[in-house]
Amino acid sequence: MMRGSRADARRRRHLRVRKTLRGTGARPRLAVFRSNRYIYAQLIDDDTGATIASASSRESGLAARSLNLETATEVGKLIAGRAADAGVSTVVFDRGGFAFHGRVKALADGARQAGLEF
Repeated sequence: MMRGSRADARRRRHLRVRKTLRGTGARPRLAVFRSNRYIYAQLIDDDTGATIASASSRESGLAARSLNLETATEVGKLIAGRAADAGVSTVVFDRGGFAFHGRVKALADGARQAGLEF
């Protein structure tokens, strides 16, 4: 029996999650992608296909730091601040096929601490 890669399994999980999630202009989707080195977050309006705001650990203030729970929390606070600037207070969380654990959870908690509602 053929086995797929871990990346293929994550893509399948992401598609399964995306069947039920949809971001709108009033309540965009907070999509998270985690690599071994960085973490990315963006607010997406699926009705228009536009990205409203984005943040990542590659940005100037965070790029020198190693990716850990504190860095992921800072990225969550950063995306929440940019969401507030864009007039967004409520989002739908898209974990991207990753487990809601560790750095993904830390990003979500940081966004909640900064005032973003899920």
